[in-house]
Amino acid sequence: MRARGSRVRSARPVQRATALLMTATIGALGPGLLPLPAAAQPTVAPEDGGFYASPPPVDMGYLPGDTGQPDQNYTQKVGCVERDLENNIQLNQAPWGQLYLRLDEVHRLMRGTTKGVGIKPNGQPVRVAVIDTGVTASHPFFEGRVKSGGDYVKDTGQPGLEDCDGHGTEVAGIIAADTPEDQMKFTGVAPDAEIISIRQSSQNYAPDDSATPSQGAGGDAGGQSGGDAGDAGGDAGDAGGAGGASGPGRPGGTGAAQDGGGRTQGDEGSAGTLDTLAQAVVRATAMGVDVINVSINNCRSADGGITEGEKRLQAAVHNAVENNVVVVAAAGNLSEKCEQNDQPDANAPKTIVTPPWFAEDVLSVAAIDKTGGVADFSLNGPWVSVAAPGTEIISLDPAEGSSGLANLTIENGESQPIKGTSFAAPYVAGLAALVRAKFPELNAREVMNRITSTAQHPAAPGGRDNFVGYGVIDPMAALTATVPEEEGLPPDSAVALPSDMPPAADRNWTPVIVALAGSGGALTALLVTLFVVHTIRRNRPAEPR
Repeated sequence: MRARGSRVRSARPVQRATALLMTATIGALGPGLLPLPAAAQPTVAPEDGGFYASPPPVDMGYLPGDTGQPDQNYTQKVGCVERDLENNIQLNQAPWGQLYLRLDEVHRLMRGTTKGVGIKPNGQPVRVAVIDTGVTASHPFFEGRVKSGGDYVKDTGQPGLEDCDGHGTEVAGIIAADTPEDQMKFTGVAPDAEIISIRQSSQNYAPDDSATPSQGAGGDAGGQSGGDAGDAGGDAGDAGGAGGASGPGRPGGTGAAQDGGGRTQGDEGSAGTLDTLAQAVVRATAMGVDVINVSINNCRSADGGITEGEKRLQAAVHNAVENNVVVVAAAGNLSEKCEQNDQPDANAPKTIVTPPWFAEDVLSVAAIDKTGGVADFSLNGPWVSVAAPGTEIISLDPAEGSSGLANLTIENGESQPIKGTSFAAPYVAGLAALVRAKFPELNAREVMNRITSTAQHPAAPGGRDNFVGYGVIDPMAALTATVPEEEGLPPDSAVALPSDMPPAADRNWTPVIVALAGSGGALTALLVTLFVVHTIRRNRPAEPR
């Protein structure tokens, strides 16, 4: 038994040494074997080819001048959107996004407090610049409230007041369409606002290398129906006809490309660049608009430093906000060119989107679906400000001569529901118009803060995440809530609550100790007494019998 016990005692030091060796080995190799938490992962500096979540400081020396002209000759390559008379379905339903945001209640509130839904107290309408593919100004539900702002695609007699692609009209409709209540359930967020249309891009136009400046971009939509580009590309049906699917169109037609990668700058074979986008922002600012909606963006890999075009756009949006203009932009859609920012370190995005990247000066808008969750195509990023409905969109039919609504678009020759962060952004731009009408004393940054402060914050630190930003917008709260910053009150601070059970209540153990000591003493005295008695009895001499 002693030998066995001796072996056990001698083995314990060996076990301890083995355990210490294993601990040291894991500590040395662990960082290479296990993924680091996001906070511990290194971020590559811009000068080394990486990027931080925030762009470099604004350099106002890059603020561009405004030419007011296309940067080159563009020619129409496919036909413009057109009505589908064979499937002329009349829509008489409100889109789910309109119901989700309780816009009917919001409009009743606004009509009771102002002269109109989107009208300032001085009787002037809020002016929203839509920098997009143009707007079909003749649509009756605009009621003549679409004004020309400029054209960087085609020099026409009505700059910005035609929409070959169909995208800008649907964006503008979400902002400011006013439909008859007895005929249509759809309505814009700010149906009394004024739209300033600036056509800055088009996927139905392409650079015309063969044309001379005097020739312009032949085959324009305002020219011949079925000639030149019309015959070559064909008409593409419509962007939903009067609410139904588009017709077959002619072979080669593409229709309004509102899905897939969304509207991006610099795509080969399309019109529009970062430079003309920056000029359009400068132009809208100079026109004194109240809100700018940009549902077009530039998406690229985060490798390398900020580009010259991005510097100009950054200066343009900063100039807009400093001149009291609220800038709203789509957060971007996933595509082959636009990869999702799903890397472990949120502060080292692998995809950069502008203008949303300039988050200090832009309200960038992610898209949600009917479930209230983030839409599967919505691009994540540390610059996302808020979110709004972006699926199953209903808006104005952009085709010339139409007086109806659209809920479908053409993609690769097939009709599908309209969706994209492009259509989430105008919900926020419309809300910004309402806030500017209700609170004319607020400047642009205060309007932005009211919208983010009253959004439905996600359950994340600081009430913000990279999916929906500060949450889905809440128009009723944005128009009625008390915002602490506006009242000079400190914002609510986070309070750390204990996550475990509280400690046991303190007790005075003195009486227990005294009682136990007394009992112990009595027991000891009893044991001593018994021992003495027992001992005396054993040592007592036996009595003679």
